[in-house]
Amino acid sequence: MMYDCIIIGGGPAGLSAALVLGRANRTVLILDHHRPRNRFTTYSHGFLTRDGIEVEQFRQTAYEEIMHYPSVTIKNHEVIHARKNDQSFVIVTLDKEVFEGRKIIVSTGIRERLPQIKGLASLYGKSVHNCFYCDGWELREKKISVLYDHLGSLHLIKLIHQITKHIVVCTNGFPIDSRTRDQLQSKQILIIDFPIKELVGEAGSLSAILFTNGRTERVDSLFVSPRWEHNGTILYGLGCKKDVNGRVVRDTHNRTTIFGVYATGDAAFISPSQVAIAVGDGSRTAITVSGDLANEDFK
Repeated sequence: MMYDCIIIGGGPAGLSAALVLGRANRTVLILDHHRPRNRFTTYSHGFLTRDGIEVEQFRQTAYEEIMHYPSVTIKNHEVIHARKNDQSFVIVTLDKEVFEGRKIIVSTGIRERLPQIKGLASLYGKSVHNCFYCDGWELREKKISVLYDHLGSLHLIKLIHQITKHIVVCTNGFPIDSRTRDQLQSKQILIIDFPIKELVGEAGSLSAILFTNGRTERVDSLFVSPRWEHNGTILYGLGCKKDVNGRVVRDTHNRTTIFGVYATGDAAFISPSQVAIAVGDGSRTAITVSGDLANEDFK
């Protein structure tokens, strides 16, 4: 079967695109391996009418709405290869299934590289966070620690200062310039320069940070800034160009530099976005695909 569009990745952006294309009466195939980045957390915030919804409930509701449209199919497959033919694209999955589509939307998202700190991985998404807008409100007036390991950490501290004045900055050996240090200390923000030995907690709840000098600092949460990278290489394998920051080059309608290939959601941003932003970007991408298909069919 030749699909009008194959969507690789079933996160908020990909599912949103499928909904719009389904309503446009286009045949759509979603290929998703069911390992979303937000699987480490329980709730999703910041999406109007869905604030605080459980991540799995959001996903199931999206599936139910999309499957209302008979031209949309969802399959549990991990895509390992995509190639362009003269008038279509061939998609190959890990279990050697082959699918063909006129257009493809890549919405594979991104993955994080977490700081290598003992105990962090088991707490991530529960009491160790990366997004102030996703998890900050629930921690207001709590004692929050921030891993200061790059220059952008200062902005995160400024945001957290709006919900609590009990902040501990852990440099983990990263140098802070004297001006920034003075600014933080003027706000009564504690700075600990010793390397972190271990995070201590149970059942996903962080209770203390242990340092290599023997110090223990009790905290309620830790914010970190992971390093982000593409979740897969489908875009670049197809020959799509990227900019100096590693983001795929798109026009204002989310078309990549390869005709028939579109990028949406975090896969295009190379930074984590709110669910609402990803859903909007997926919708906009689908409208572009629908219009491009209509123009081609009308000729």
